Amino acid sequence: MVLLPRLRRLLRRPVSASKVGVRRPTSARRRDTIHEDSVRALLHEDPNDVRAFQALAEIVRRRAAEMGPDGDPLTAPQDEVEKQRAADLAVWALAEELAGHPRAWYPLVELARLSVHDDHEGMLRRLQTAAERDPSGHALAEGLAVLREAGMPVEALGLGVGHWRAKEHTPEVGRHLVLAALEADRPLEAKHHLAALDLHPDTRAVAAVKPELERRVAEAGEHIPGP
Repeated sequence: MVLLPRLRRLLRRPVSASKVGVRRPTSARRRDTIHEDSVRALLHEDPNDVRAFQALAEIVRRRAAEMGPDGDPLTAPQDEVEKQRAADLAVWALAEELAGHPRAWYPLVELARLSVHDDHEGMLRRLQTAAERDPSGHALAEGLAVLREAGMPVEALGLGVGHWRAKEHTPEVGRHLVLAALEADRPLEAKHHLAALDLHPDTRAVAAVKPELERRVAEAGEHIPGP
């Protein structure tokens, strides 16, 4: 069963939702609770704190894997798939909660990552919203990475070209666009994005990524058919 239909059913079940993250009277649980409270405080201040999000995601993932998506203990070997699904659902719920913050972009990227194979349009919509919320371009770079990792370079180009501001965004955005163009078998477009990197004022940051990109673009150019 795919993730999103199951998620929608579970999120409509308040009893199940309330059991995700329930606190139990063990020393390990108390330590988790203290850690969780401190990490949540960090995310309240900055919903895009990647390390804090990942730390909290690990807590809710472990807790959900212990209890399962329906709140029942999962211990048998055949429950491994259910444990993974329960963990994914818990992280989804966490990311969805944090994504409501008007400045939050990283939770949206995580939601897109979880829905990459189940909700194509929703995934792209979340990545677009994330990119629009972040003037630095880090959200856009993360979104392009998600699409490239999923084998969707054409979608990555569509997202990047529509949002990239070469003078303002981190050069990592340009790097992903060059590589996405090469992966989409568009070497001339890759060359164009490579040249646009020179517009960025941080020449040292650009210099750190250009040599490898230049090599890749040159190799791709060798295979362009002649007239």
